Amino acid sequence: MNMKLLGALSGFVLLTLAVLASARPKAGPEQKCKSGPLDLVFLIDSSRSVRPHEFETMRKFMIDILNTLDIGLDTTRVGVVQYSSQVRSEFSLKTHSKLENLVKAINEIIPLAQGTMTGLAIRYLMNEAFSPEQGDRPKVPNVAVIVTDGRPQDRVAEVAAEAREKGIEIYAVGVARADMASLRAMASPPFEDHVFLVERFDLIHQFGLQFQDKLCGVDLCVESEHGCEQLCESSPGSYHCLCLPGYTLNHDGKTCAAIDLCAEGKHDCEQICISSPGSFTCDCNQGYNLNTDRKTCSPINLCAEGKHDCQQVCVNMGPGIFTCDCNEGHRLNEDKKTCSAINLCAEGKHDCQQVCVHMGPGIFTCDCNKGYRLNEDEKTCSAIDLCAEGKHDCEQICVSAPGVFTCDCNKGFKLNKDKKTCTNMDMCKTVVHGCEHQCVNTPGSYHCICPEGTLLQDDGKSCGTCRSANIDLVLLIDGSKSVRPQNFELVKKFVNQVVDSLDVSAHGTRVGLVQYSSRVRTEFPLNMFHTAEEIKAAVMKVEYMEKGTMTGLALKHMLENSFSEAEGARPASRNIPRVGLVFTDGRSQDDISEFAKKVKEAGITMYAVGVGKAVEDELREIASEPVDKHFYYTTDFSAISTIAEDLKLNVCPAEESQGEIEVKDPCACENLVEFQQATINSLEQLTQKLGSMTARLEQLENQLLTRK
Repeated sequence: MNMKLLGALSGFVLLTLAVLASARPKAGPEQKCKSGPLDLVFLIDSSRSVRPHEFETMRKFMIDILNTLDIGLDTTRVGVVQYSSQVRSEFSLKTHSKLENLVKAINEIIPLAQGTMTGLAIRYLMNEAFSPEQGDRPKVPNVAVIVTDGRPQDRVAEVAAEAREKGIEIYAVGVARADMASLRAMASPPFEDHVFLVERFDLIHQFGLQFQDKLCGVDLCVESEHGCEQLCESSPGSYHCLCLPGYTLNHDGKTCAAIDLCAEGKHDCEQICISSPGSFTCDCNQGYNLNTDRKTCSPINLCAEGKHDCQQVCVNMGPGIFTCDCNEGHRLNEDKKTCSAINLCAEGKHDCQQVCVHMGPGIFTCDCNKGYRLNEDEKTCSAIDLCAEGKHDCEQICVSAPGVFTCDCNKGFKLNKDKKTCTNMDMCKTVVHGCEHQCVNTPGSYHCICPEGTLLQDDGKSCGTCRSANIDLVLLIDGSKSVRPQNFELVKKFVNQVVDSLDVSAHGTRVGLVQYSSRVRTEFPLNMFHTAEEIKAAVMKVEYMEKGTMTGLALKHMLENSFSEAEGARPASRNIPRVGLVFTDGRSQDDISEFAKKVKEAGITMYAVGVGKAVEDELREIASEPVDKHFYYTTDFSAISTIAEDLKLNVCPAEESQGEIEVKDPCACENLVEFQQATINSLEQLTQKLGSMTARLEQLENQLLTRK
């Protein structure tokens, strides 16, 4: 707040009323107070102890004061806040710009009639009422008039002090039961000008008259012949003279005399003091220079004045004496004036393992030869293994050298001209494969296949007509996120190829499917479907789980649930072989050892099929003996169809049939149909075998013709 206006507001005392009565114009409806811009907020107590007629007296009190003020957005702005147990702003400083609107708003105030939380109200006054958002103007005095009739129910001293520190001038008006100590804790000093206590609400107008006197006092410095030589400062009903800085008021109270601080010894110059009214400057004797503190003196420094012939650094040794030195990274030459740069690399004064790089005088950094990178110690070097870091584009094998690499291929592949990709060699054409029917290339190898209706025999080359016997088959398929959706579709086709090789029926082979990832889900149990077509359709509808790889959990589920009679497994007493097939593309995230052992101890024949990043040791641990006949692996999902063709889930009868022997009524209609279907299947197999033999004969004839 402007200090002159603040003094004008707070400097009045009650004893000046008689003087003001004759010195100031009478404020009234016909003449407004011209006190300059002011932001005024009334904080009125509306607790339940304030009776209705007393509240009406407070309304009249506020309106009487407003009638004496020059109301306007550019002159006096007024806001009203009432409080009890809560605080409510009736209108802010920017709400009304006309007196009649203020009066109307005051007459519409409805008392709260609750407690007396004066401290809460003062905090609202400080943080909200006198804020730019509520209309408070910068550099305009803030005046608050607090009217209360009781003791506050909360603490006021601290928040009132904080408000005063923010420049709010507080008038505290107490009525009847008000506590004087609380009023003094809230009000601005001096208390005789800012604290008022009256016995009844109908006497509150007395404060209104005194408050008007403080706002509407006449400035005697402006309207009288004050006789001050330099400055005049008004006070309520009076004035006094002041002097400009550097001058002091004489005994006559009007004229001013220059202050000679040097003569009075009121200076801190080390050597010479030069006076001017109310101030001084320092100087030094001959041969000295004034320091930057403008007080003390130092001998003349030839280095500082540039009166030397040093190339880089001049060192002051005393008045008129200097010596030369060099910057860091340089050394002084024999002439004791010039400097030479120090090259630590050239002088061998470094600890770099491979390359020292001169960065400037006395500075170096280490580097490495091509194919190496600098270690964290920034001195030694390590070879860059691009293969190990995956920074290569080799399709199969990367061969590393420091900072470079070359590509190679797996067995059965040859490197292409681009020196990166590999081509599968046609093993069927380059080796004597011995396949009875057809040789099929696989990445780096080959395998034999047989015509539809026949199966590859144990020698891996010849074909036979043995069909799978009655078995209970459960397939565990990996649905982890590493499989990928497109590859999961290939897995489902692989399952259906396996199903095609089986004699599926309610009394023949039964098939169940379980998918696993971070959890295990039975897609369908052994007793749900009884035809290959039903099973294949259900397989294609299986939804991809896409999570982790808990193979051990899946084996436990298969042992405890999938081969239970509740899910369709036939009783062990009927000697139906139980077969489990596990398909996976990666390392299990849990331990498989316990249940890989238990499922085989339970008499379940286990097949393990792996692709991609599947771990061979895990697959072999799952597979039954002999492992080589129960374990399959391929690097590529696209090749799993060949595994399905080569996979032997056969349990072929020897001298006696395996599994249950079912005696059927040959005259039953369903058995006649089954016999008819079996006969047709046998004829189809014979036809396929005849076609195969015909093709073989044609092949032999072509070979004979070629030899001729």
